[in-house]
Amino acid sequence: MEQMFRVGAIASTHGIRGEVKVFPMTDDVKRFRKCKELLLDTGKEKKTLEIEGVKFFKQFVILKFKGYDSINDVEAYRGKELYVTREHAVPLGRDEYYVADLIGLTVLDEEEHTLGVLQDVIRTGANDVYSVMTDEGKELLFPAIKECILDIDVEAGQIHVHIMPGLLD
Repeated sequence: MEQMFRVGAIASTHGIRGEVKVFPMTDDVKRFRKCKELLLDTGKEKKTLEIEGVKFFKQFVILKFKGYDSINDVEAYRGKELYVTREHAVPLGRDEYYVADLIGLTVLDEEEHTLGVLQDVIRTGANDVYSVMTDEGKELLFPAIKECILDIDVEAGQIHVHIMPGLLD
């Protein structure tokens, strides 16, 4: 299981006082208000940054990190990704899973036949859709609804699905 989850990427600097514009990559952008620290992947190391201030501007989150007080301090971090550790991640509700834990799980039908491997979770307005890649390179799409997704067992690395009529056509 993943121990770190990507929550955003620094798009650019914001002003001259060390703030950065972050493109959020999380379901809950309000999480940044509750978060005290983030991990910055510099490409060479993971650096812990303490959050000093949070604002929202259009689709971006404006963050100010403690000890970074000028544009020169943060300019090198443009394009770098921000992470949280599993223990600082948003708590899950019943029947909820972190997408990072689902990617790579084997997808089986009701007769235990392997259909493929979960490649992506596509967010739509109504429900998520699981993109499964078969061994032959064909993409199968399964709506993430109770009628179709029968069981998810992250520990066993499996997802059991019911193939609804017309789903594989």
